Amino acid sequence: MYYTGLLNNGIRIIHRYIESDVSHCGIIINCGTRDEAFNQHGLAHFVEHMLFKGTKKRKAFHVLSRMDDVGADIDAWTTKEETVIAASFLNEHYERSIELINDVVFNSVFPQKELEKEREVIIDEINSYKDSPSDSIFDHFDELLFPSNSLGRNTLGTKSKLLKYNSDNLSNFVKEKYNTEQMVFCSIGKIKFEKLMRYCEKYFAQNPENKRLYIREKFDAKTVFNKSIRKNTYQAHCILGTYAYSFNDSKRLALLMLSNLLAGPGMNARLVLMLREKKGISYNIESNYIPYEDIGCFNIYFGSDKDKIELAIEIIYKELKRLKENKLGSLQLSKLKKQFVGQLAISSEIHSNTLLSMGKTYLIFNQVESLKDILKEINSVSAEQLLQVANEIFDLNNFSSLIYY
Repeated sequence: MYYTGLLNNGIRIIHRYIESDVSHCGIIINCGTRDEAFNQHGLAHFVEHMLFKGTKKRKAFHVLSRMDDVGADIDAWTTKEETVIAASFLNEHYERSIELINDVVFNSVFPQKELEKEREVIIDEINSYKDSPSDSIFDHFDELLFPSNSLGRNTLGTKSKLLKYNSDNLSNFVKEKYNTEQMVFCSIGKIKFEKLMRYCEKYFAQNPENKRLYIREKFDAKTVFNKSIRKNTYQAHCILGTYAYSFNDSKRLALLMLSNLLAGPGMNARLVLMLREKKGISYNIESNYIPYEDIGCFNIYFGSDKDKIELAIEIIYKELKRLKENKLGSLQLSKLKKQFVGQLAISSEIHSNTLLSMGKTYLIFNQVESLKDILKEINSVSAEQLLQVANEIFDLNNFSSLIYY
């Protein structure tokens, strides 16, 4: 059961009570890389790093020590559309956690001295990412798939851009983009909702309302590309992909199920069986569906020996064509649903994961379905619906490819 609340400044609250010695809470802000202007590349991620480098009443060391001193964890990350600050702690430290999250989000001062140091940390992060082609290929693929749009920009930014930013740039970004009605504070733990709301009123409600005055740039320039780049790596890396449904599309669940069937976490996923277990030509293969506000992306990634790339692509395209032409039988559909339901149920027991999915769902839809309702939706998906989605998304004429070899 979920409890929800709304503060006067527009910040939404959602809570789930559990019997556990450990609790989790965090704030999800509807602001990410795609909210950056052209001259702000990497600024959302830079701000997220700098939130922990000093507030109006704490220096960087005191921010970091506030949770470490009681054995708690606090972390933050930036995606294309969100910034998240989340903490895990013993129940007795609920107020401490809420107060600190409020402090870093609303009272950070972005000291120039700390900014200079953190800039170098992020530049090192960028360089280390370049050393990992299995990671960097995803950013490169997005850059090609969403050209001239903020969705195509990587989260970290570039060294040349980072060197130009100062404290005022970060402060102004927060003032413009950290809008209170675009925030959800989410909580899972052993605390009564009434008590949680008192803490939220005490800290979050003291911040002035800050409404969003800009509109995100929509993406509408679809393209198809096939690109191979020599990287002189031992292993070749490949992504095949196309555009997909936004998170507002009712067919997103069916596509998630098909993605799971193709190369989800199960060792019996079709492409895992074909490429790894039967052919032995790929150790790592995965299928991903990433929905955004106005569009989505579906892709398949694999790594293999360079001389096996063409064979692997041929097998993948053959499997996609098979899903377009052949409706799943009743036994296949039943197995797919049972596997998907089981994975979701197990994942829901990891409360730190549930916290984020719960918060993001409430941020987007202003409501959260129970696990029971979600399982009911999964079981209602028909073989005909899966066939329709396969034909809409797995059109190979619309597929793009990026190969590092």
